Amino acid sequence: MQLVDSDGQNEQNEENERDWQEKVDDFSWDVLFRNATVFDGSGELPRRMDIAVRRGRIAAKGTALPEGPARRTVDASGQWLMPGLLDIHTHLDLEVDLDPRLPEVVRHGTTTVLFGNCSLGTCFGHQRDDSGQDPIVDCFTRVENIPKPVLRKCVDAISWSDTGGYMDHFADMPLGPNVGAFVPHSMLRVEVMGMEAAISRDPTEQEYQEMEAILGRAMEQGYLGLSTDGLPFHYLSNEPHTDKRIPTQFAGFKELRRLMKVLRKHNRVWQTTPIIENRATALLYFTLTSGRLFKKTLKVSALSAMELVLAPRATKAFLGFAKLMNSWLFKGSLHFQALGTNFRVWSDGIVSPLYEELPSTAQLIALEYDDVEGRHALMHDPQWVEQFRRDWMHGRTGGDWASFKARMGMPDHLVIRDLHRLVFDGAPVSDWDGESFDKVHERLLRFMDGDSAQARSDAEREAFASLTKRPETDADFMLFLMRRYDKSFRYWADVSNIDNRATMDYLMHPQALPGFNDSGAHLTNMAFFDGNLMSLKLAQQQGDAMVSKMVKRLTREPAEFFNIDVGTLDLGAQADIVLIDPEVLRGWDCNDTREYVFRDLFGHHQMVNRPPAIVKEVMIRGQLVWEEGEFTQALGEQTLGRALRAA
Repeated sequence: MQLVDSDGQNEQNEENERDWQEKVDDFSWDVLFRNATVFDGSGELPRRMDIAVRRGRIAAKGTALPEGPARRTVDASGQWLMPGLLDIHTHLDLEVDLDPRLPEVVRHGTTTVLFGNCSLGTCFGHQRDDSGQDPIVDCFTRVENIPKPVLRKCVDAISWSDTGGYMDHFADMPLGPNVGAFVPHSMLRVEVMGMEAAISRDPTEQEYQEMEAILGRAMEQGYLGLSTDGLPFHYLSNEPHTDKRIPTQFAGFKELRRLMKVLRKHNRVWQTTPIIENRATALLYFTLTSGRLFKKTLKVSALSAMELVLAPRATKAFLGFAKLMNSWLFKGSLHFQALGTNFRVWSDGIVSPLYEELPSTAQLIALEYDDVEGRHALMHDPQWVEQFRRDWMHGRTGGDWASFKARMGMPDHLVIRDLHRLVFDGAPVSDWDGESFDKVHERLLRFMDGDSAQARSDAEREAFASLTKRPETDADFMLFLMRRYDKSFRYWADVSNIDNRATMDYLMHPQALPGFNDSGAHLTNMAFFDGNLMSLKLAQQQGDAMVSKMVKRLTREPAEFFNIDVGTLDLGAQADIVLIDPEVLRGWDCNDTREYVFRDLFGHHQMVNRPPAIVKEVMIRGQLVWEEGEFTQALGEQTLGRALRAA
């Protein structure tokens, strides 16, 4: 048994029971967990033991700890006890200033979140200028699929103007989870160059030096590193720039190399997404991790390790390259963030991150969210219609180079366009809910061939009868839906990790880093708050030893990678604790608990995932914040989490 006083100093108790009792008389546990199955984040097999918490810290661990001094005793028999989980990739930097509780992550046992990812963030303040530019709204709207009114509400809450003020302001709010932040490269470019220059030219030497100086100061202030982005379908949303990508994508290798030098000096992390439209360029940029080529290793955390439906071998190629970079030959540290669940994406008509990839549908998305007339006019423009048909069928017709590449698992586009993979969930005709698009399409064709019995209801008959021209191709069927219903038909597609066949392989891959949930992004399209719980469920299917390894991968490993002091149950550590019911976890299916709810916070609907009864308790800094399916009063009234500053 070990004992720690309120200052966190360890003391090994080697006295007999009588002396021990005299010693504990000076202590009173705030909470005592009894007989828990403890996964401590070390990767070692679990042990049945007691955990005592005092003044927000782990105060004692052992068997048969004295119960008398405890203000609250929890019988944790049969329950898993582990450190609070880390969500290593979120966009909650928008929500945190509206609701510092961050309740949707807390209910999942997540007690630490990292944001400022994908080159986007708020650490420089609102960055609005006299010309009417609103960079945060401009960048976030289409990249993270968050409506502009929601974003403006978030930006209006900003009260700081520099990176130091941003880190300091967390101490003045009733913060729930711990937070860590990256410096977002798009916003750094805007801060130094202004929006117009950031998307139209290279920096001057003076601007290079200013970016390096700002980044260096931020590293001294404790930022985790720098985030960039290379995905080709991340566009700006404000006129006159709706055809331009976000600022980070205008940076060249020279700029990144100079900024990476600052990260190397401070041993920080480069968070990024690969340049998937040019794999050779992506691999070149990833060589920046090499300590052999650049004198000191750079830690890189990249998106993402998953089994893509249309390119199932693509991730393996990137992981193979990471293995090479991380070998003695290159002395790198490149890891790909792994998603622990199936990548299910919802769409409202064409409003979805998926359709930014096609030039024609990107034009629709570029129009204002409420511009129904604009979309309607575009969808009836003959030139646009022809382009849409080409885009929709690209790589799917057979007999051409694009189709050959698609068959080989190297498609030009990753957006799902196969009707059998698109499933109605919130259809304008209730008969369609739960059906794939191809089933409805096939019934429509039979109806137009004269079989009126194919219409199963008056609503379906009316929808079918509205067509005067037969939709021979699935492109025509999709065009029919978009023209008739605009954004008022909702459906989903699994983009990767179907049935989680290969998910565990990626989660446990040596060149991967689990904990990627993308929480707080894509309000109406995704709900991956549950990715960490699903990772634990998949590990559970392989036994306690695998669960131990998974807990380590979701706690201690990422904490060490990002240089932050969370993720352990060590004596004296901040008491961020999760209690999980393994039997409820065993019977849970994450697809059954995804919901589309209206959140008053945003005045807008959001996709969430709220599995009941799996997480029994969550503690942050020794305070109970979630118990038996309810948030406690402490969450939102006290400052519990803290702004984590990289060591």
